[in-house]
Amino acid sequence: MTIVLNPVWSNGVQKLKVVSQTPATPPRGLLPPAHDDQIHAIRCIQQLRSKTTPIEKYIYLSQLKDADHAMFYRLCMANLAEFTPLIYTPTVGDACLQYSHNFRRPEGLFISIKDKGNIGKILRNWPRIHDARISVVTDGSRILGLGDLGVNGMPISIGKLSLYVAGAGIRPESTVPICLDLGTDNQKFLDDPLYLGLRQRRPPMAELEGFMEEFMTEMAATFPKLLIQFEDFSTDKAFAYLDAFRHRYPLFNDDIQGTGAVVLSGFLNAARLSSAASGRPLADHRILFLGAGSAGVGVAMQLMSFFKLQGLSTEEARERIWLVDSQGLIFDDRGPLAEHKKYFSRKDYKGPPMKDLTDIINYVKPTALLGLSTTKGAFNQSVIETMSALNPRPIIFPLSNPVRLSECEFDEAVQWSQGRVLFASGSPFPEQEYNGRMLYPGQGNNMYIFPGLGLGAILARASAVTDSMVEASSLGLADALTPEERAQDLLYPRVERIREISGEIARSVIRAAQKAGVDRSTDLRTMSDPELLAFVRSKMWTP
Repeated sequence: MTIVLNPVWSNGVQKLKVVSQTPATPPRGLLPPAHDDQIHAIRCIQQLRSKTTPIEKYIYLSQLKDADHAMFYRLCMANLAEFTPLIYTPTVGDACLQYSHNFRRPEGLFISIKDKGNIGKILRNWPRIHDARISVVTDGSRILGLGDLGVNGMPISIGKLSLYVAGAGIRPESTVPICLDLGTDNQKFLDDPLYLGLRQRRPPMAELEGFMEEFMTEMAATFPKLLIQFEDFSTDKAFAYLDAFRHRYPLFNDDIQGTGAVVLSGFLNAARLSSAASGRPLADHRILFLGAGSAGVGVAMQLMSFFKLQGLSTEEARERIWLVDSQGLIFDDRGPLAEHKKYFSRKDYKGPPMKDLTDIINYVKPTALLGLSTTKGAFNQSVIETMSALNPRPIIFPLSNPVRLSECEFDEAVQWSQGRVLFASGSPFPEQEYNGRMLYPGQGNNMYIFPGLGLGAILARASAVTDSMVEASSLGLADALTPEERAQDLLYPRVERIREISGEIARSVIRAAQKAGVDRSTDLRTMSDPELLAFVRSKMWTP
């Protein structure tokens, strides 16, 4: 076997690094004589399908990835619609809940609050420092809609990075899953003898700010080419850390920015269909949100771009969006509000508190209803029938994950809207036949956005992830529908095309980075669009 060495510089000293290669075939005698990779792929997929529950399938795939990551990704890419809900939502929610009980071997980096002062030393224990290009970091404080899971949140980081590999061809050895163990306020886990995390409650924000400053400083020093994705931090911390670090390091928050980008893309396509049915201009849309946490507010901020694309001012765009939280419609005269809710608080409503969602819909008269509340059944028959009475084609996006926390299900939305709904959800639902026509639910899955966004930022060597780069990823996705997909009223492309879509998104993201002046791979500026797309695709790893 030929070993290829590349020179690299580390702390001013030149060293030789072994270039990653496809693992060699084991010597004769270490595999059965009739072993064949193509037959083995059939064997692996049959073993997967023999499992009877999603969590058993998740465990099997985790073992397969550990034993033979090339086979895992080969099967994943060939069966993406089948694998995605197993390695990420909705199954990853159960994987997190059961992580400490199903744990077999470690994957990723665990950094605890007790490591403060020594974080750099911990990071340098990572065995593939020079390969590192993308890290997903969580503190487990708000996993999906499941709450504070502490160190049990690690599967979120692992699952997201598996989708970076499958969806955008980022090399497996370039990924760094990280879980920050800052304690947990979940008493169930504190009492669980098998819980793998620190048995202490989360410290105050002031202490966490110092920890995060040290963590980000040491991450940049240890992994100078790394893009960081923050994932599933609690609402207050998600906004605080994004604001604190986004202009100093290449990073983004997928809950705030990625979710907003994928929803904007689906909303663009839904709004066109809705306006075609009603005859009203795109600028006339009115959006009502149920849920005002980090994801809800992040999506609302991103959807302002929709109205600005129609020629509205920032203030006019803001006036097209209403937010509802657990206390009802958010308006100034209601009383003290959390800081992140104030931007969309209504100044034009002076009446009594309004809590019933149907009443709020009748008052606002929205064309679109978006759910990020994690409240199962919040979009009930009354809600959807009211939306359908107001709109020829109502836009209903129940975006909460996992399925058991979705505001409604696709079959309900179809029946209660008499088949007229324009639907996208956070988790997958099966298609439905209505009056002889097959209707397809959209899935506003962030995996349409973050693989291409991450790949583009990495290849551009972006010093920051700008709002324009996130918007470019969203517009690229919205334009990715084929004529056949548009004829079926799909809001998102079929997930099987994710590699093709990610390449186009990455090209758009690189161009946005160049326009914003945050690209450090300046040689890419001279490439034409076809040349840049060919370059992007040449960098995608294939097992």
